This record gives sequence, structure tokens and C-alpha cells, in this order.
Amino acid sequence: MKKIIIILTATAMFIGCAVGPDYKRPKVAMPDAHRADMTVTEKKAVADLPWWDIFKDPVLKNLIDEALKNNMDLKMATARVAQMRSLTGVANGDFFPQINYSAIGNRGKNVPADGLTSNTTGNMAMGNLGFQWELDVWGRVRRASESAGAQYLASVEARRDIMILLIAEVANAYFELRELDNELEIAKRTEDSFQDTYNLFMRRYKGGEASLLESSRAGAALAQTSAAIPYLESQIFAKENEVNFLLGKGPASIQRGQALSNQYLTPIIPSGVPSSLLERRPDIREAEANLIAANADIGVAKAAFFPQFSLTGLLGASSPDLKTFSHSWALGGGVTGPIFNGGKIWSNYNATKHVYEQVKTQYEKTVINALREVSDTLTLQQKLVGVRDQQAKAVEFLRKATRLSIARYSGGLARYTEVLDAQQQLFPAENNLAQTDRDRLLAMVQLFKALGGGWEIIEQPIQVKQPIQAKQLKK
Repeated sequence: MKKIIIILTATAMFIGCAVGPDYKRPKVAMPDAHRADMTVTEKKAVADLPWWDIFKDPVLKNLIDEALKNNMDLKMATARVAQMRSLTGVANGDFFPQINYSAIGNRGKNVPADGLTSNTTGNMAMGNLGFQWELDVWGRVRRASESAGAQYLASVEARRDIMILLIAEVANAYFELRELDNELEIAKRTEDSFQDTYNLFMRRYKGGEASLLESSRAGAALAQTSAAIPYLESQIFAKENEVNFLLGKGPASIQRGQALSNQYLTPIIPSGVPSSLLERRPDIREAEANLIAANADIGVAKAAFFPQFSLTGLLGASSPDLKTFSHSWALGGGVTGPIFNGGKIWSNYNATKHVYEQVKTQYEKTVINALREVSDTLTLQQKLVGVRDQQAKAVEFLRKATRLSIARYSGGLARYTEVLDAQQQLFPAENNLAQTDRDRLLAMVQLFKALGGGWEIIEQPIQVKQPIQAKQLKK
């Protein structure tokens, strides 16, 4: 026993460092500020707000809440988190001795070949309890556990990313649905306007005050507008089905909340320094977790070059009659290592390094893409303010022009073409204004998503023990 203790103590002295590189976050050039970043000062950035402070429409809030509970993609992501957590337990199991048992029992007769010796019938029972424990001298088990823990963290971040994406998709679909409602309302209102114009032209034609050309042009404009209505209704039907799909439900109608023009718009607020994206955006955190796992896999592959030490033990008992037992035990150690394997270990080691380079490039790509998305959405938010103001002015002018043209025509001071031109310009202008209101809301949603906002608040915590190397993402 003293020798065993000495062996274990000596082995523990070797178990201090793991082969393979220790993880260091790659350096990615980060600007001091986002391009098109805002200069106004606010107490909170949009990324620090939960979705219920971003979207004030109670109907939209209920839709998002239902999606977070029932969405199919989110359910699959949650199941994958549980799977990766279990696989982490598989990897951590190698830290402990593997204890097994075996037992056999039989009854038989021995028939001598000479036929002279008496035949004997006997019983035999045997049971063994054995263990094997790999001594993690080179850190293979530790690196494998590190890799599994990082993969678990990657699945958690992937779930968070799906959560933010889901919120954005539900909000986008809802705002697009409300915009289609607006377009349908505009189309019906324009249809009524063209109907009134057509009736006016027909009355003048029947009174001999106008030609059939006027009423024919007005009839054509009326028919074109009427044709847009069933198409918009089909789009609304499809958009409702899209929202229900995100909610994990079958096709059904969707309740409406506030009108598009009454939706709350978060003030344009700064996004914080770009480097905060590294800790905030789940897709970047997922990419880094995958990088940690790939880095640890290099250590696992490198440990295969070195001998593997193990302790083994056996405790057994046997009996020829199930009454008296003889006992046996054994305790020993072993070492195994490669001599020649056709370059398999070396090739596997090189392969893990190439995988690391691929994952590292993916991480850098994810960071750069995040910077691009934030810059794009900030710029879009800025520009849409001016676009909306000008389109609102255009609509107001065209409405006034339509009223004046009808009055002038009724008084015999204008041609019928003035009336039709004003009405035909007003219809797309009103649609453009509705679409811009929608785009401003979509830009707000995209900024919330681009900044990785709110997941720390909206996510239901998963009560699990943090795996090894979980703190790496906090560096």
C-alpha cells in the first residue's frame, strides 16, 4: 500500500499541465466607435433594454411571449443544450476510475475419456469487481472536458441567438402585417375615390358635358385599383400564417393591436463601444466557444503522442459449491503508447490545427459581420427619419392637389387628366409612406438584434453546473 501511495503521489506531481495550447482570444481590429454611431446621450442603450420596453404594442408583446414558449426552433435548441450538457458529463466521467463487475455461474459434469473414473457433477460460481483509471498525466482528459464544456456553451449561445432572432422575426412579421393592413385600407379608400371620380365623369358624359374617353380612363383606373385589393388580402392571409408558424401554431387569424403609425419608436440611441459586441452578441459568443473547443481538441490530439498511464485493480471470489469461497485481488499499473501507426496520430494532430484555423476565421468573420450589421442599421435609422418627413410632405401635397383638381374640374377650370393624374400619384405615395413607417420599425428591430440586445433579461436561466472553461468567454 505504501508503494501504491508513492506511485500515486509521484503521478500527481506530473499532472500539473496539459499539453496543447492554452486558449487566447484572437485579436480582431475593433474601431473606437461604430460607423454612423449616434452622439446623443441616453441612460440606456437599446441593447440593454428587454423586448417589452422596445415594443409597446400589447398584442405584439403577447405574440412574442407565446413564440418564446412554443416556437419549434427554440424547442429544438433547448433540447440540444440538454444534449450537450449530457455529453459534457460523458467527457467529465473520464476523470474518475471506471469500475465494472462481472459474474458467472455454471453446473456441469466431467466425463473421463477412459470411462473408468467416476463421473462427477459440479457447480462453479465466480464474481469479479475491477477498476481501471487513466492517469491524466498529459492532460488528455482535461482537454477533452474543456472541449465538451465549450461545445455546451456554444449550444447555450446558439439558443440565445435563436431567441433574439425569433423575437426579431415575430416583430418584423407583425409590423409587415400591419403595413399590409394599411396598404389594404389605402387601396379601398383609393377605390372609393376612383369610384366617385368615375361616377362624376359618367354623370357629365350622360349630360353631354364630357366625352366617353373621360369615363373610360376613370373606369380603367378604378379597375386597376380594385385588382390590387384581393392580392393584398392574399398577402395578409399568408403573413398571418407566417406569424402563426413562428408561434408554433397552425394557420389562423392574428389579432391586431396599435396602428402602424401609432407604434412606439425607440429614440435613436447610442450602441456603446464596438468591443462590447464581443460579450453581448450570442453569435459571437457561440463562435468563440467553438474556437475554445477547437483549441482544446488540439491538446487532445497532441496527448496521443505520449504514453498513457493507468491503474488497474481486481477483487474476485470463486466457489465450487456455493458454500465456500476463495478470494483473490490484484492491483497494478500499466503503460501503453504508440510506436508505429502509419502517421495516423500526426495526421490527426495536423487536422485539428487546420480545424482551429477554420473556426478562428469563422470567429473573425462573425465579429466583422456584427460590426457591419450595426453600422448598416444605425445608418438606416438616421436616413429613414428624413425619408419619412419628405414622403409625408409629398402625401399632404398630393392630397391637396387631388382636392383642388376635382374642384377645378367640377367648375370647368381643369381637364379630366388633372384629376386622374393627381389621384394616380397619391395612391403610390400613400403606400410609400406606409412602407417607410414599417421600415423605421423594422430598422429598430434590426438594431436590437444587431446589438444582441436583451438576452440577459429575457432568457429563462438554465439551472446547470457550469462546465470547465466556462469562464473563458468572460475574458
